[in-house]
Amino acid sequence: MLHALPKPWLSVYKGRISDRTIEGSLTDFLKEAARKYRERVALTFQGQETTYAELLQLSERFAAVLATAGVKKGDRVALMLPNCPEYVIGFFGIVRLGAVAVQVNPNYVGGELKHILNNSRIKMLILHQTAYLKVKEVQAQTLLENILVVGSSERGLKETDTTFDSFIASASRPAPEVQINPTEDLASLQYTGGTTGVSKGTMLTHRNLVATIQQTIDLVVEDSDALPADGKVVAVAPLFHIFGLTMVMLKSIRLGLNQLLVARFQVDELMELIKRERPVMLAGVATLYIALHRYPNMEEYGLDSVLLYTSGGASVPVSLLHSFERRTGRAIYEGYGLSEGAPVSFNTYLAGPRGGSIGMPLPSTDVQIVDVETGENAVPIGESGELIVKGPQVMKGYWNMPEETVVALRSGWLYTGDIARMDEDGFLYIVDRKKDMINVSGYKVYPREVEEVLYQHPEVVEAIAIGTPDEYKGEVVKVFVVKKQGSTATEEELVEYCKENLAPYKVPKETEFRDELPKSAVGKLLRRKLAEEECEKAEG
Repeated sequence: MLHALPKPWLSVYKGRISDRTIEGSLTDFLKEAARKYRERVALTFQGQETTYAELLQLSERFAAVLATAGVKKGDRVALMLPNCPEYVIGFFGIVRLGAVAVQVNPNYVGGELKHILNNSRIKMLILHQTAYLKVKEVQAQTLLENILVVGSSERGLKETDTTFDSFIASASRPAPEVQINPTEDLASLQYTGGTTGVSKGTMLTHRNLVATIQQTIDLVVEDSDALPADGKVVAVAPLFHIFGLTMVMLKSIRLGLNQLLVARFQVDELMELIKRERPVMLAGVATLYIALHRYPNMEEYGLDSVLLYTSGGASVPVSLLHSFERRTGRAIYEGYGLSEGAPVSFNTYLAGPRGGSIGMPLPSTDVQIVDVETGENAVPIGESGELIVKGPQVMKGYWNMPEETVVALRSGWLYTGDIARMDEDGFLYIVDRKKDMINVSGYKVYPREVEEVLYQHPEVVEAIAIGTPDEYKGEVVKVFVVKKQGSTATEEELVEYCKENLAPYKVPKETEFRDELPKSAVGKLLRRKLAEEECEKAEG
């Protein structure tokens, strides 16, 4: 039984940020925004603008057609889209009926796609035309009946399929009224990235998704009333990912901002967008900030005019945080969340961002650091252990996976699988994934620690550390490195650099240079992919 521990972060928030959460359904959430910001632009995509009033109207119309097509409360409808207006309209139309929006990565193919469609028993799927053929290849092995296609004409589609535009235009009656219990009724199945095994569908309620939004805004926006009425947000973080869903789409709607929807990250286009549109906010992952920082003459593109940079999904190297702020005059505020509950913590202007930290827990959120072995004993301040979380954003469980749910949720606490420590002020620091620890002769090595050292080397752009089998030591450290273009840095040079900054058992025994490293759809470096490659090599 875990005992209540002091919450040092609350002293920072006391009298300045309350633990009040937003209540109500996602439909209430959108209606409130449409009431307050009716004629403001909500979405901009390829030169086309959609106001808040129009967004509400379109989502109601889509809900009405879904109902006519037989979709009812509790049914699952999948979204397999890049960032586009149809994603936002589709998402709010689905939840308006009390149905569940199932988030599907547009890059998924074959087995991973079949797993999600079958696990959630999807009968209707909304996708972009670029994904149409790969879905048709697996459709016969699923329950999928209806496909709505975005960005396509009717020509080339099978008889049972139609375009999104044709579907929504067929609305002939209002959407039926549906009673939503925000605390109990599901809004989304957010599938995990599969970095720790088979992808799991996290069951997120309406309250899970809206409860912490205002608190997060309070932590990172010093004065939301001072934001311009025509303020714009770069919506490049994929909305199908929990970070993009909460910290871009929902946060922007709460603030009445205009989301500049970016379907695919291309650094040239993004830099020109920032220079032309002068957005007030940008949210991205570490690799996005690495790309911006490396861009030639980056100071000339107006990055200093962006009021707020936020990051999630993976930690930004500390050296980059400092350099980015020095060159733009703007800090990057890092936060932390996971598919099972987001956000959990954020750096805040109240105390200033701390490099390497994921910030402080939200006021309504409780966290503890517990021993890795049993998960039952809190460790002292400053020591590493598993991060566990309790709060209104924590999922109900995993869809159709009761055994996995029991492991992850214990006595109301979500066991994240992340190794973390807390300092005396309440700032949290992720050390690594519990399952990624490398065991060298009985000593624990956290890959993140090795990677941070490599990122401090001036010739290193990206780095991933993993453990590889060793007959004598059990495991040793191997690193994969992307060097700067034209760099002549050698393996010997990097190893010597690591020896100067790491204990001997943490120093890489092998270095492999690559032109690029594997990344997820949101740009998160995938350590698992490289570990699997090494395992296959060892078995072969």
